[in-house]
Amino acid sequence: MLKWILTGGILPILLGGSGIFFIFYLKGAPLKSPRRMLRAMTLPTPSGGTSPFRAVMLALAGTLGVGNIVGVANAIAIGGVGAVFWMWISALVAMILKYAEILLAVSHRRSGKHGFFGGAYYYIKDHFLSKGRFRTAAIISGLFAVLMIVDALTMGCVIQVNAVSHAWSGVTSLPAWVGGVLLLVLAFPIILRGSRGISSLTELLVPIMSAGYIILSIAVLIVCHEKVGGAFGAIFREAFSPASMGGGVLGFLTSSALRTGTMRGLLSNEAGCGTAPTAHAAADAHSPASQGIWGIFEVFVDTILLCTATALVILVSLPQVEMLGHDPVMMTIRAYSSVLGTWSEWFFCAAVFCFGYATVLCWANYGMESVAFLGHGRIWRYLYIAAVGACIVIGSAVAPDSVWDLADFSIAALTSINLLVLIMMRREIKTETKRWMKS
Repeated sequence: MLKWILTGGILPILLGGSGIFFIFYLKGAPLKSPRRMLRAMTLPTPSGGTSPFRAVMLALAGTLGVGNIVGVANAIAIGGVGAVFWMWISALVAMILKYAEILLAVSHRRSGKHGFFGGAYYYIKDHFLSKGRFRTAAIISGLFAVLMIVDALTMGCVIQVNAVSHAWSGVTSLPAWVGGVLLLVLAFPIILRGSRGISSLTELLVPIMSAGYIILSIAVLIVCHEKVGGAFGAIFREAFSPASMGGGVLGFLTSSALRTGTMRGLLSNEAGCGTAPTAHAAADAHSPASQGIWGIFEVFVDTILLCTATALVILVSLPQVEMLGHDPVMMTIRAYSSVLGTWSEWFFCAAVFCFGYATVLCWANYGMESVAFLGHGRIWRYLYIAAVGACIVIGSAVAPDSVWDLADFSIAALTSINLLVLIMMRREIKTETKRWMKS
């Protein structure tokens, strides 16, 4: 019941309402100043530390994964074609939320011997401490860190590995566990190196795999160009159909298309849920607001660009792939191969592997940072790494239906907490935004 309330009832309203609130509260800034946003993203990187670009590549590694591939197919299979429209809306509204949370993360980060570090739990803690609510600060920030760990092990590990293993098995006909073992062997040495090793790898891997995925998608859409217009028409038509709206406003707010589209859009871009600030806090940024601009770029690349590419490829391949709705990985793979031929299945299998690999690495880092925030010693860090290894093994063998539910619940709970805190800290966000706009 609580999961349904969070994911089906409150979250779409809370996410959309918070985004609209901040758009008006900040008077459209920074979205109304595209030139200033572009200038912020092209500023020279300060010497030393982690570059803003490297930080956003690490954050994108955490979002470019199962949400772009499995999540989109899952949204279409469960919520219908109209769910794609609500993924777009949730992304557009959530851009300002990602800007706000990254701004706060940079403002409230800490400095250590290896550079900057931080995350949503730090600004949550600082906010309540500033109000003299010491117990609340410890409880809420600690709960947030625990939920981050849960999400790291479910969405960031089991679901990613399951997607990779299914793609591996479906294309190569080898046992699914073989893909899981390969992922384990490649991931563990990087995870043990910590955040610097992970960010160094994702800085190279993310641009390459994103470019390859876009090129493959464009090739499909060029071949099926006569169906693209119909696909867009179906998205808009079904988003507002009586069936999707469920009859009236109440049905609309709890409809399958809206709920599934919002949840899968959130799963993909993570805007508003307070996870990406962990990566961005490490950036040697010029200002909190300038690093927040990279968050807007992150949502655009993830959901507006890559998720749309996946959705259109699936839609132009219907009805050939419709019968694979129960297996989102193979549904997406077949969508590409039905147009380009079987060779593309091998390319797509490699793309799924790279997406999943990068996401596992990023979320392993998020989990380790959360363990560190909770104040536990080195033994707890190694226990967490062992748990990641166990989840990789589990993910390669187990269908993740219940894990999807747990991932949905944890990310919905994270988002609910984070959005409420963002609203509480709205004045700080506005003050910092004004300072940046005047610079």
